[in-house]
Formats: sequence, C-alpha cells, structure tokens
Amino acid sequence: MQLGKKIEKKTWPALFSKIASGEKNFDIRLADFDCKPYDTLVFREWDPETQKYTGRIVEKQVSYVMKTKDLKFWTKEEIDKHGLQIIGLK
Repeated sequence: MQLGKKIEKKTWPALFSKIASGEKNFDIRLADFDCKPYDTLVFREWDPETQKYTGRIVEKQVSYVMKTKDLKFWTKEEIDKHGLQIIGLK
C-alpha cells in the first residue's frame, strides 16, 4: 500500500458530517497547498459559532486531484457566467 503525507484541514459541521458518513466523496479547496493521490486528508470539525474544534476527526485517502488552473476547456467569460460544478461519482 502506497502512503503519502497527512494534511490537516478545518471543516464546518454540515460538510464534516457528510464526509464522515461517506455521502460526500469529494472536496473542493483553494489550491494553496500541495496534495497528491495517496496523501491523507485529516478533516477536523470546526464550529464557526464557538470558533473551536469539536474534537471530531475523520481521515480520507486522496484518490485524485484536479486543479482548475490546469483546465483550458472554457473561457473566463463562460466560467464567470456559469461557474463550475464539482460532481462526485460512484
């Protein structure tokens, strides 16, 4: 089994619960950190009201990474007009 590095990320309760249950099998993040297949994302639940971590943690292995800066399918005008969708697959 190939293993990468562990990367901790703050996640708000509604999304944390969907990741923990397996319903949400993707994540969208600002590409301000390096992330590759076989890395592990460590999601730490963050309560924005209390401004504290709840103590709940879930780890998920990265299987695929696509950076939108690398996509050349659409013009900036098309993206500004319609936005992008992130679609999970099973």
